[in-house]
Amino acid sequence: GITEGRTTYANTLKYLLTVISANFGNMVSMALASVFLPFLPLLATQILLNNLLADLPAMAIARDRVDAEWIEKPRRWDTTFIRDYMVTFGLISSLYDMLTFGLLLWVFQAAPPEFRTGWFVESLLTELLVALVVRTRRPFYRSRPATSLMVITGVVVCVALALPYLPLADLLGFVPLPAHLLGSLVAVSLAYGITVEWGKHWFYRHHERHRAQRRV
Repeated sequence: GITEGRTTYANTLKYLLTVISANFGNMVSMALASVFLPFLPLLATQILLNNLLADLPAMAIARDRVDAEWIEKPRRWDTTFIRDYMVTFGLISSLYDMLTFGLLLWVFQAAPPEFRTGWFVESLLTELLVALVVRTRRPFYRSRPATSLMVITGVVVCVALALPYLPLADLLGFVPLPAHLLGSLVAVSLAYGITVEWGKHWFYRHHERHRAQRRV
């Protein structure tokens, strides 16, 4: 019972950190985009679809594997930690969204439908990546996710990349992306994953140091 309780707590925190950091980043990005874009950065149906697809692997976190150090001792709910995590990784997400905006507008001269399609793909890929990175305090490659989480994430990645080329793309407001543009978005998403991995280790070191100072 103790082990299951600590496992449930750990997976609940994983889900919370993943969702609030992504949603905070999206909120900041949408607000900034509305200031200088003469068109809607995403349509309402595209936002809902993005959230739906991102939530599929997020729900699989409930049965994810938990690192041994998470269940060695009881842990308390720390709202300050959650707030700082949300702000730190939400702003990293927004930084890469801004990079994507610049890439779409100034490098590829994207029209509104192409811009929306590109940001949809980048936004969804980064949300999927962040879930795999923040689910553990270890380097992500040293903590094996549950099979269900990996399978669902892989399926949603394939859907994200294929969606602009499917017959229903036009109904959703998407357009096919040139190969070089799609490749650039994938590269931005991978760079984001690397930045989050680095930021995660910095954040935990900073948090532990700050907590030790508070105890003194």
